[in-house]
Amino acid sequence: MRGFRVTARFFLLSAACAGAVGAQQSSSSDGSKAVQINCATPLSPSPENSERFIEARDAYRSGDFVKAVALDKAIIADKKDAALAYAGLVSVYLAERRTPDAYAAADKAGALASGTVPVNVAVGEAYFRQGKLGEAERSFLSACRASARALLGLSNIYRATSNYLRSREAIESAYAIDSEDTDVRRAWMLTRARDVRLKSLKEYLSRATDDDAETRSSLQNELAMMEDVARRGRPACRLASRDSSAQTKLEPIAPDDPRLVTGYGLPITLNGAKARLLLDTGASGILIDKRFADKAGIQPVASDQIKGIGDRGPAGGYFGYVDAIKIGDLEFKSCYVEVQARDYPRMGDEGLIGADVFEDFLVDVNMPDAKLKLTPLPARPDQKSAEQGLEAGDTDSTFDHNRYIAPEMAKYSQFFRFGHQILLPTQVNTLPYKLFLVDTGAFDDTISPEAAREVTKVSGDDSIRVKGLNGEVKKVYSANELTLTFAGMRQQRNDTVTFDLTGISDATSSEVSGILGFGMLRMLDMKIDYRDGLIQFQYDANRYH
Repeated sequence: MRGFRVTARFFLLSAACAGAVGAQQSSSSDGSKAVQINCATPLSPSPENSERFIEARDAYRSGDFVKAVALDKAIIADKKDAALAYAGLVSVYLAERRTPDAYAAADKAGALASGTVPVNVAVGEAYFRQGKLGEAERSFLSACRASARALLGLSNIYRATSNYLRSREAIESAYAIDSEDTDVRRAWMLTRARDVRLKSLKEYLSRATDDDAETRSSLQNELAMMEDVARRGRPACRLASRDSSAQTKLEPIAPDDPRLVTGYGLPITLNGAKARLLLDTGASGILIDKRFADKAGIQPVASDQIKGIGDRGPAGGYFGYVDAIKIGDLEFKSCYVEVQARDYPRMGDEGLIGADVFEDFLVDVNMPDAKLKLTPLPARPDQKSAEQGLEAGDTDSTFDHNRYIAPEMAKYSQFFRFGHQILLPTQVNTLPYKLFLVDTGAFDDTISPEAAREVTKVSGDDSIRVKGLNGEVKKVYSANELTLTFAGMRQQRNDTVTFDLTGISDATSSEVSGILGFGMLRMLDMKIDYRDGLIQFQYDANRYH
């Protein structure tokens, strides 16, 4: 039984992401208020442990986590400087994705030396991974811009809140303090113009770093595509048609039963070959199966490992080059897509397209009327003329502006953007807000077992089958009596599907506690401004009741 109604809208970045800056007044990450905080106290290791801390730091930066943990634990065993050692363990455990250990280390560091710079920074990193971005921001700000790691944390928060210029400024300050920190250097590269980014990425990948295999593979693929763009000597995926707006019909996808629509497909043409791709706000870019890629003459550029929901493991594939893509009346030239070698798990379509590829447009996904409309975004007051295109990682222009809320978007809700992901603060019953992913590619709303158990009963349910790009999820549960409140909407549920979302959270680097899926989103007209992290849902009670 599903209930759905409109409720009073709330502000995403008030209780959900309030913050401050330094010992002096400054605005929070949403720019809405000026708050004053006390600067934390510096804390340095004792002379006898200085060399061991440097050795532990260097082990972490080179990816030797076993050595880094051993060194920190040896310092803890000696009692002296234990708070600093626990703070060091937080970063290592988070890199290893040992989140319970990281949170425990942060608690111990805080108990020993709360209010000191390195401890507050470590606690901020733990908060960030828990999805508590407001608390993380305050912890990072207490370092008063004296810590590279704190500035890195602030840069991540500013980027998630679509304050890209502030993000770039923060990471530039971090890089000036410590350019040898691999995490800082990786984030710094993200903000550079294409030519500097290409050179820096080559140098970065030539040495040992603390990246896991997935991150390193992603960076290597990015380098291969950047080199391919440079070799071809033309911008990637730019609008070639005269039109700057488009509207096209969405086609229902019902793989098992014509009466059971599980998603909407977008008609698209690649190199003249027609396809229907699932429109998926939970995915990034364009993903097609190999059979269609062969038909369309897609040229391989770099190998790839494709991850998604499921326990089967990543699927092999590659990135490929497409001469031309047509969507409605819009045509784009020189684009890149992902190709999955393993059979695509859905019937009736050739792949999927992430809504983030339209980030240069205002994206109106009107599911009740089965229409997609793309229109120009409101011009920012400081905006120079810009080309439109499908998302292609154009770092030359991404980091030159902060969030702008145009007058006509004053009633939109703000969301956190992590790459392609739209994460909305969502209240589960009476709990503090948690982050939920807006995902039209997911069959229905879901919630993590941990979040569900905080408010309701969770039980196993063998009748539920959950499948994703990486196969079937083995352990699936059901949660009773949930009310989800998000972006001015409220939905009441008695039977929410529950399964482990750790994989999504690890990939995001922040806790994702649930998914707002197609079963609910299909009732809404959803407008998305990816540039500014804004979203609006409209619900017609006369149509759905």
